[in-house]
Amino acid sequence: MTWNNQAPTVQLLGRYQPWHPGHTELFKRAHAKTGQVMIMVRDTGGTDEKNPFDYSFVKEKIIKDLEAEGFKFKHDFLVNLVSNIVNITYGRDVGYTIEKEDFDKEILKISATNIRKEMGV
Repeated sequence: MTWNNQAPTVQLLGRYQPWHPGHTELFKRAHAKTGQVMIMVRDTGGTDEKNPFDYSFVKEKIIKDLEAEGFKFKHDFLVNLVSNIVNITYGRDVGYTIEKEDFDKEILKISATNIRKEMGV
């Protein structure tokens, strides 16, 4: 089976600077909802010290990490570059839900800032 654009899909939108285990846990929850996830990477690479990684690096890391967890690119997930989206707005019932997931303290304390420091970036 391959990606189905008309199937119900969960969207993850972020900078992923870099993709880390907290993102993987969020992905797992998203995938459990519909079986496929569209990961949208905001085009922020190189804009400042919080965004050192370009899209190619981010995409490769996402694919590598999720495939190591048993998920298949172009089946369970896609990764796309999108504009630097900073607001999502809607006016009335539009047929989708915006949800915030809650995680335990171990996941919540994962910091991309600290990971970048450990990477020397």
